[in-house]
Amino acid sequence: MARKDDYLDNIHIRILRVTEDLRAIQRDLNYAAMEAPGDPELMEALTQQPELETLEVLKSALDQMRHFLWFYMQVMTNESETGEKLRQTIRQRTADNLLLDSGASFLEKWKQASDTAILRYLADGKNRKPN
Repeated sequence: MARKDDYLDNIHIRILRVTEDLRAIQRDLNYAAMEAPGDPELMEALTQQPELETLEVLKSALDQMRHFLWFYMQVMTNESETGEKLRQTIRQRTADNLLLDSGASFLEKWKQASDTAILRYLADGKNRKPN
C-alpha cells in the first residue's frame, strides 16, 4: 500500500510543479506580449522561428494533455458498467501497446487508432446533447 501512496504522492508533486511552471510561463509570455509592441528588438526576438516552434510544441503538448485529462476524468468518474468496460479496454490496450512497437504493420496501427476513436466516442456518449 505504501508503494501506491508514494506513487500517488509523486504524481501529485509533479502536477503541482508543472502547474507552477505553466503559470510562470504564462506570466512571462503575458509580460512579453505587453512589452513587445513598444520594443522592436523584443518583438523581433519573439517572432523568430525557434521561438515560434517552441511555442507550437508547448501548445501541442498542452492540447494533447487537455484531451487526455478529459478522457481520463470520463473513465475514472464513470461508475457505470460502460465505465468499467472502458477501463478494462484501456488496460488491454496498454498491454497491447507494449507489444505494438515501431515495427507493427500499418493495419495493426490503424486498428489501434480506430479502437481509440471508438473508446473516445463511448466515453463522450454520456455527455452528448440530443439534436
